[in-house]
Amino acid sequence: MSLQDLTADMLTRVRNAIRNQAPTVDCLNNKLNQGVAGVLVAEGYIKSYDVIDDGRQGILRVQLKYGPRGEQIIHSIDRVSKVGRRVYSRVGDLPRPLQGLGIAIVSTSKGVLSDRRCREENIGGEVVAVVT
Repeated sequence: MSLQDLTADMLTRVRNAIRNQAPTVDCLNNKLNQGVAGVLVAEGYIKSYDVIDDGRQGILRVQLKYGPRGEQIIHSIDRVSKVGRRVYSRVGDLPRPLQGLGIAIVSTSKGVLSDRRCREENIGGEVVAVVT
């Protein structure tokens, strides 16, 4: 089976693992997935991630994070820009999920950043996903 959209696959695996209260989830590794995981770590949605060499492209092992009573930190994680429809936004038009309580993950020329960092650096790009 060939996967067309590795980032959508990663987001779906994370969404399913959180629903099942799993401590970790393994995803396929690529630069965009590493950037998305880096933004999720920086914003406090996941604990950490590791790249495990398997002789091919590698595996991205994501350590999920839960609240003190086991509640979910990530309530929804949705892909915005898809293979058939890319969504680009200027810095002024970037989404503000839940009026700033959630984040939008944006792929820019300076790497994968959250919408807050994009506003700080005054840069727009492709809106990859929205996390609340």
